Amino acid sequence: MAKLTQEIIDNIVSKAAQRKNIHGAVFNIESVDKNLRLISSAGNLTAESNYYLASINKLIISFITHRLCQNKQLNLSDKVSKFIPKEELNGILIYKSIDYSDELTITHLLSHTSGFTCYLIDKREDGKKNMDILLNGEDQAWPFEKVISEMKKRTLKFKPGQQGKANYAETNYRILDRILEIVTQKSIHNLLTSTFEELGMKNTFVLNSENEKACTSPFYKENTLKLVNYWNSSKHDIASTANDQMIFIRAFFEGNYLTKDTLSKIEKWNSVFFPFKYGIGIQQFSIPRFFSPLKAIPIMIGHCGSISSVAFYIPKKQVFVTGTLNQASNPTVVFQTLIKIINKI
Repeated sequence: MAKLTQEIIDNIVSKAAQRKNIHGAVFNIESVDKNLRLISSAGNLTAESNYYLASINKLIISFITHRLCQNKQLNLSDKVSKFIPKEELNGILIYKSIDYSDELTITHLLSHTSGFTCYLIDKREDGKKNMDILLNGEDQAWPFEKVISEMKKRTLKFKPGQQGKANYAETNYRILDRILEIVTQKSIHNLLTSTFEELGMKNTFVLNSENEKACTSPFYKENTLKLVNYWNSSKHDIASTANDQMIFIRAFFEGNYLTKDTLSKIEKWNSVFFPFKYGIGIQQFSIPRFFSPLKAIPIMIGHCGSISSVAFYIPKKQVFVTGTLNQASNPTVVFQTLIKIINKI
């Protein structure tokens, strides 16, 4: 078995940055015992670069939620109707003419088992996707009220908690944001910021129009994405660095903040889309052996983002890995790169 060295990872990362439409790359890898600690970058990204996390923010929101549960401020079985008035969500929890407003729980939101479609990546009634509009350069604001309005035009894919069903949807975490704000009496921006401060993530921040220039512009193919209107409205999109993400992914799994009991309970997997499964606020990347007959690809747990960002723990290898290719058009490249790095350990 080859030993991963700085030279080897530099070569892998450099080649990744030369792939079509990839403008920069950065990867950070650490073993659980910290005997292995390597970071490599190429192109327009450095070890210090701030980059857009995209959906890795869900793992951070999950972290906040589970800690509130540990502190008895919240319970995974709590009904959403306990916090958000039914009239505010009126009309968005209908499945086969039955209203499931009183059945939706925190677990359903965290695990994408609510039945909600995603207001961004699932098709609208006209067959278009709002995500495509954003990727094609039309920066749109999506405040909470607009998200709810959009969901009233759609129907649930399945009833909340239906056995074996899951649908990955940003919608769930926008509603979860609102619940966290109600429970803590703090804005989601402040909750995230205080988490970064507590963990010592000094180069991580919630994106908005005041700081967006401090974040390396994400790409869609050859075009830079302008998302400031979206970031201003979501209030939970984040920029970070590979080093700060390493601090976070270690904090999530090492048992100092989330107990071992909590961690054991969140790994209840449902398939969302190949090759991903989703637990209770956590993602799994898993490739069956018949897709990789020459060498098994180890399971990774954590989260990735649509902008080719990754933050994973690989139990079999006892390593953590973070980084990005900062490109929304071809997410397979980041996993190809990740697998090359892991295979050298």
